[in-house]
Amino acid sequence: METIELQQTLPEVFAGRDRVISDVWHREIAFQKGKIYLLEAASGTGKSSLCSFIYGYRKDYQGIISFDGQNIRNLSVSQWVHLRKTSLSMLFQELRLFGELTALENVRMKNALTGYCQRKQIDEWFQRLGIDGKKDQKVERMSFGQQQRVAFIRALCQPFDFIFLDEPISHLDDGNSRVMADILKEEVNKRGVGVVVTSIGKHLPLEYERVLKL
Repeated sequence: METIELQQTLPEVFAGRDRVISDVWHREIAFQKGKIYLLEAASGTGKSSLCSFIYGYRKDYQGIISFDGQNIRNLSVSQWVHLRKTSLSMLFQELRLFGELTALENVRMKNALTGYCQRKQIDEWFQRLGIDGKKDQKVERMSFGQQQRVAFIRALCQPFDFIFLDEPISHLDDGNSRVMADILKEEVNKRGVGVVVTSIGKHLPLEYERVLKL
């Protein structure tokens, strides 16, 4: 996948508003592979909805979202399964981890779908992000900031053309935020992927190609 396009896209819940001021909603926007984007937003402006629309979890929007020119409303279930395994990775704001499983089990479950990352690489990420000693702890007993780091590692454990990160450092200190940014930059350079980060304030310290106001 090379391009994700939004054409006059708007959440249906916004349809009754007299005016929507946004760089994204009701506009022509294209996210290109290999570039890094920041979506700055106030709470309630639809950033998490956008992620769910693009990932195919929700369809309550107007307009068109397309992948390389193909309207995603026309994708079959099998096509969505393939895209989520090979082209799209998503770190949702609510993380969607399995609380009854350990941190490592959550990561390994994702990695088992494609076998993309070696255990040595996964262990290195845990160590760099300061949660090496938490690998065998159940996620439900971890702080939200620790869970964010687990979810980030899990999001990297697959091939992808684009990765979306919805408020990935809302509960992280500056040190861990920099480590996460460094790891992400390494993966961008290695894979040549596109990155879209959302933020309502503090954001990942990256060199953004474009900053959009949602």
